Amino acid sequence: MKLGIVPVTPFEQNCSILVCQETGDAAVVDPGGDIEKILDGVKQLGGTVKKILLTHGHLDHCAAAKDLADQLHVPIEGPQIEERFWLDQLPEQTVRFGFGHAKAFTPTRWLEDGDHVKVGNVDLEVFHCPGHTPGHVVFFDREDRLAIVGDVLFAGSIGRTDFPRGNHADLINAIKTKLWPLGDDVQFVPGHGPMSTFGEERASNPYVGDQASQQ
Repeated sequence: MKLGIVPVTPFEQNCSILVCQETGDAAVVDPGGDIEKILDGVKQLGGTVKKILLTHGHLDHCAAAKDLADQLHVPIEGPQIEERFWLDQLPEQTVRFGFGHAKAFTPTRWLEDGDHVKVGNVDLEVFHCPGHTPGHVVFFDREDRLAIVGDVLFAGSIGRTDFPRGNHADLINAIKTKLWPLGDDVQFVPGHGPMSTFGEERASNPYVGDQASQQ
């Protein structure tokens, strides 16, 4: 699988472009805005977008999802249904934060823990990882050892839990019980900032590293 990362919106959110090298089918993960930049990234990778995937309902991750889906005539898959309240707030949130105006929408398919999403011949496993938001999901390509984790985990940090329906204990639990067992070699794309590996975060992350759990 080919991976492209396009930082979008004033929040510099990492919009990921995933392309199956065998079929050329592509998925756009978390299109928060800047549709033309995203489409340019798709063109550079050489893929044909077949679907849009969402990790969660915060505006910097999904404000452009409906417009992009309508433009490309593709479905939206994810997040988990507990994100409905965030998606319903998109019109107010986007105006409040200067993102223009985004429509509220319902995804074509809500995702649950244990679901699978196909991008061409690439199989993405879905993990429900609440805490940052209640319906946050992570996408994992087991073959290529790559995870798209949204705002669950960052290089050297973790997601905020002070938003409505955030839960710090749930977030820590999700990282340690859902992500760490996937393996230290797994690379991940966070919602913001540089990529890292689960092993690096276990070794040094002050919030969820192995040393932190012993303190």
